[in-house]
Amino acid sequence: MGDEYVLSVCADVPHDVVLTAPGPRALDVAQAVRRLTGLSLWHSKALAARTPAVVLNGVPREDAEAAALALRDAGAEAEARGFA
Repeated sequence: MGDEYVLSVCADVPHDVVLTAPGPRALDVAQAVRRLTGLSLWHSKALAARTPAVVLNGVPREDAEAAALALRDAGAEAEARGFA
């Protein structure tokens, strides 16, 4: 018997959106986190205050990049990280 190897190719690798720093406009960032996650404003403020924090977990690349851009537009430092 021979060993068979199967190569599984994923079209889209899941990404995380990581908030690395809230920046000077913390309330704007908390509101952006709230829009992205659906959390309450209080929980969004708490998430934005403890950085680095994963805001979204395992989303498609396009969604992760759009979310990171929304956070950056609000004044935060954020990035979309793909799984290796």
